[in-house]
Amino acid sequence: MGHRILLLTTAHTYRERPFLLAADKLGIEIVKAVNMDEHLADYWGESLGLDFAKPATAVPKIIAYHEQNPLDYVLAIDDSGTLLAAQANDALGLPHNAPDSAIAARDKLVMRQMLHAGGVQCPQFQQFMTDDDPYEIAQQVAYPCVVKPTTLSGSRGVIRVNNEGELTTAVARLIRILAQLSNDPQPYLVEQYVPGVEVALEGMLDDGKLIVLALFDKPDPLEGPFFEETIYVTPSRLPDDVQQSIFDNVAHAAQALGLRTGPIHAELRINNDGPFLIEMAGRSIGGLCSQTLQFGTDASLEELILRQACGLGIESTQRSGKAGGVMMIPIPEAGILQEVTGVEAATAVALITSIEITAPNNYPLVPLPEGESYLGFIFARGDTSQAVEDALREAHSHLQFTIMPQIPLIISN
Repeated sequence: MGHRILLLTTAHTYRERPFLLAADKLGIEIVKAVNMDEHLADYWGESLGLDFAKPATAVPKIIAYHEQNPLDYVLAIDDSGTLLAAQANDALGLPHNAPDSAIAARDKLVMRQMLHAGGVQCPQFQQFMTDDDPYEIAQQVAYPCVVKPTTLSGSRGVIRVNNEGELTTAVARLIRILAQLSNDPQPYLVEQYVPGVEVALEGMLDDGKLIVLALFDKPDPLEGPFFEETIYVTPSRLPDDVQQSIFDNVAHAAQALGLRTGPIHAELRINNDGPFLIEMAGRSIGGLCSQTLQFGTDASLEELILRQACGLGIESTQRSGKAGGVMMIPIPEAGILQEVTGVEAATAVALITSIEITAPNNYPLVPLPEGESYLGFIFARGDTSQAVEDALREAHSHLQFTIMPQIPLIISN
């Protein structure tokens, strides 16, 4: 009998295609469950339409599908589906993270509470509501600090503030962002700003044991007021003892959150006080960034994840190649993207392996903190992390973006 995985995905995601390619290579059947109304899913020819936010109706549909088409695993490719995946796997008796752990890896408030309770070094925090008086809040917090939504991803809505005036302005801006999601009062955090260098860890959990797949340096300073990520480079250039302290912190954090199986992605800050766990997600790295990673002879990150999900053996979790990196091309300004030039010259830079412009022409660009996407990705491989970083910066310097102001639509009576 072959293997079958239900892949919880969304209509617009970078992450689906790498999993489909990996599954095809491994001979694993992928059934897509898309976060949309089932009738709309039928119209678009998708396998299943599920409302990820309504597990009471989505889980029975998955169970019914499993009874006719047995599944090895329910796998979410981004944060939107991790809780439903945990609940569905629990209902089907398949290996899974506890639903409470899946919530903790999505909700930053719950995450902070559990990390502190578990003794994991992470930022101090305070919770507020969007209907609280920001002028009173400004008197209660220490500066510098970071205003942060509890559930948004990709640094959306995350703003550093240095004084009371900046805090009230930042809170007003965050309230406008959150109002797009709900008119009800919503929680947000004001937490300690942690100085230092930032890294990202890609790993897998096997019965609670952390397997480190890659540690990425983020060489661009992320000091605010917004926190747009750009360059990831691996292997890390941090000293071995510092790297080990990072691994220990992440393993401790996963234990504190109750995560036990599957991929994890963690973000940390490191200074003289050691590593601080900033974020941990119960899914793999976002965007197209997984293209920087290969394992064993020629296995992608997605192959490792699918192999674990189906109980297949994993040849090696050792990263192959010397150094690799990616630049998430930042959005320089708001407007309508008209044209991208210089791609050929950028691709010709030594060590550059590919450039993918993912934002289409005539596409509205929204920078942070309101936005959550990038213009595209630049990939490089080389002998050293420094050489890869230099190549990414040189390639980016060749790219030019024509962005026109977005003219607001005015409707007259």
